[in-house]
Amino acid sequence: MAEHTRIRAVAEADWPAVAALEAEAYDGLGLAEGEPMLRTRARASAGTCFVLDLDGRIAGYVLALPYPEFRCPDLTRPEQVVHHAPNLHLHDLVVARPLRRRGLGGRLAGHVADTARRRGFTTMSLVAVGDKEPFWRARGYRPHHGTPLPAGYGADAVYMTAELAAHPTHGRRPAC
Repeated sequence: MAEHTRIRAVAEADWPAVAALEAEAYDGLGLAEGEPMLRTRARASAGTCFVLDLDGRIAGYVLALPYPEFRCPDLTRPEQVVHHAPNLHLHDLVVARPLRRRGLGGRLAGHVADTARRRGFTTMSLVAVGDKEPFWRARGYRPHHGTPLPAGYGADAVYMTAELAAHPTHGRRPAC
């Protein structure tokens, strides 16, 4: 039987599943924020936060919010300010562990990038953790190793940015 996947806005009923996925992905790294903190990120920009719905169950999510470039949320503090910036910060992207390496993470990343373009953002940023820098490099993000980050991200975290082209690259790397 074929699986039906769709990317949609985060609904109120989705939060327990989102929090469970976040804990599964980040508890071992000491980076889990928990549901209340994640909700503050989504409240800052509900139109750029999505879940991956796989046959009626939440199989992944992405939370992104406007943030000044070369800055990022502090994992220990709730989001209290809604920033008006041309940069969309991809705060969190998680796919359920058994469903990884099937292109679903790339699909979520592409969806949020397309949404950012449509909404007029010119750049995207993120903090790569847990050895995910190669995943993001393959999607056009460049590392900025000297960018200071809040301590909560860990010593191996890397701030990365990508320019948003006027037209989507559909997963291809931009031409050099």
